Amino acid sequence: MIYLDNNATTPVDPEVSDAVFSSLRREFGNPSSAHAVGIRAHEFLETCRKTVAGFLGCNAEEIIFTSGGTESNNLAILGTVRRHGKGHIITSSIEHPSVLQVCRHLEKNGSTVTYISTDRNGIIDVEQLKNSIRKETLLISVMHANNETGVIQPIEEIGRIARSHGIAFHCDAAQTIGKIPFTLTDAGIDLLTIAAHKFYGPKGVGALAVRKGLSLGPLLFGAGHERGLRPGTENLPGISGFAKACQIGARDIRLRVSHTTHLTSLLFARLSSALPGIRLNGHSAQRLPNTLNVLIPGMVSYELVDRLKEQVALSSGSACHAGSHAPSPVLRNMGLSGEEALSSVRISAGKDNTLEEIEMAAALIIDAVQKLKKKPS
Repeated sequence: MIYLDNNATTPVDPEVSDAVFSSLRREFGNPSSAHAVGIRAHEFLETCRKTVAGFLGCNAEEIIFTSGGTESNNLAILGTVRRHGKGHIITSSIEHPSVLQVCRHLEKNGSTVTYISTDRNGIIDVEQLKNSIRKETLLISVMHANNETGVIQPIEEIGRIARSHGIAFHCDAAQTIGKIPFTLTDAGIDLLTIAAHKFYGPKGVGALAVRKGLSLGPLLFGAGHERGLRPGTENLPGISGFAKACQIGARDIRLRVSHTTHLTSLLFARLSSALPGIRLNGHSAQRLPNTLNVLIPGMVSYELVDRLKEQVALSSGSACHAGSHAPSPVLRNMGLSGEEALSSVRISAGKDNTLEEIEMAAALIIDAVQKLKKKPS
């Protein structure tokens, strides 16, 4: 199996799994306990918090550990409304379901939401966003890079707009952290979502970075863990692996960028030379280096994914839409027809893929497409 679905999840790095197992054996105490074992666990927890904060370029006390990207997105948006009351939220039409579904829930409960559209390249309309701001706007929530297309949004510009109006800015960066260089320094972001399993860490752990001075209401109620915003005994083995993934990311990020850029460039060149009419969906340059979303005319993407499922791992949409054969809402919002969206596939390379794998994957994809096109309808 050649694994090219790294935007869905990544393999756990061996250094990360070693850190997880070490924590299970050594740091088994409850970080809230007052005895020596608990104190050692608490000290280890805070060391991990400093590591994650250092990777993101923020202060350790600004890191709230969560179960991953979905919880962090929910906490950022619902937490803002619970603290400040019903108001107006601005988001984009191509956000992850853990943002869009929350916004739709809030609309049913008295809040108003504006959904900003994108252009054909998948970049949101910043002028529309600016013109949508109202006196009662509480929050702007825009992802850093789209999980399906890999297109990177102009978050620095959005951050400046939000800051100039005194509006909190939440950014879902689950797809970018560990794939491209990024820190919160001068980014104008108040709330940042990060998920460990998107960059070779364990599943079930992530964080929400909350700018100092920003106040949120909790989603869960219990004891005072994580500044009272995320009660429950911390997942110390997961957090240990999360912190190790951050350390490795800081060390290897530039190598990852150059390596995955080379892989995806080679793969697209091989596919383009053999499949007439193939087209890249989304901006050609303003995108994650590891991600290709390609339109292959005359082919149905989920049939291609099914044909290759034992040889090459691909996606016909985001992982959260697995099993659905409806056209991707993200691609439809970018102006693709239903047929074009259904003929598009996402390919996301990772740090462990090799040039040999890419050459083999290209040959397998080309062969599968050609056979599917010859198949009687």
